[in-house]
Amino acid sequence: MKIGIIGYGKMGRKIERIAQDRGHEVIARISSSSGDHEWELLNEADVCIEFSNPNSALTNFQHCFENGFPIVTGTTGWYDKMGEVQRLQSKYKASFFWASNFSLGVNLFWQLNEQLARLMNPYDDYSISLKEIHHTEKLDAPSGTAITTAEQIIRTIDGLDGWKLERDDPNENELPIEAVREADVKGTHSVTYDSEVDKIELKHEAKSRAGFAIGAVLAAEFLQDKHGFFTMKDLLKA
Repeated sequence: MKIGIIGYGKMGRKIERIAQDRGHEVIARISSSSGDHEWELLNEADVCIEFSNPNSALTNFQHCFENGFPIVTGTTGWYDKMGEVQRLQSKYKASFFWASNFSLGVNLFWQLNEQLARLMNPYDDYSISLKEIHHTEKLDAPSGTAITTAEQIIRTIDGLDGWKLERDDPNENELPIEAVREADVKGTHSVTYDSEVDKIELKHEAKSRAGFAIGAVLAAEFLQDKHGFFTMKDLLKA
């Protein structure tokens, strides 16, 4: 499989190594400084893997849709435009795979998170909070993974109808999220249920970017010969 990488930073380089180890060929490496020639190299790609930033993500999606390139994206911070992306995907009959986190461990964490929320829902003595820690280069806050985690809890816990960053003084019906930026942190997410007598915590800590990169390459392999709007749930049940 021929792969084009859009967003050739630390994650892009990790994806390249994983893809090559799995027998694929990386034929295009697009960064913020790339010119027309680099973009033209995408014309031979079977699939594009995009890890850029929220400001350029939609432009990258549309470029791939218009030119018929299947695209896998791990960029976060664009989810308020989800409806627009779905409309464009449908218009161009494109192949689009998105995930707020490609790690298998995180997706298992999410299954546990949903189950724990169901168990805790009857016990209103516990206050609930969420914390995420990422590297200082991450532009969006909270992380896409934290938002997905929060949305799972909000759908399950009676009395919660939204989330808000802790610094913005959440109301009692909003799940507080603390977003911390520290040097060289791959990604840590924790959910805490705290009462006067005890505390329950569910936590996932990424040790390297390899888990995200492997998942992104598996998604690219999954996307071959498919058209539609896909997520990790589609991959994991395939």
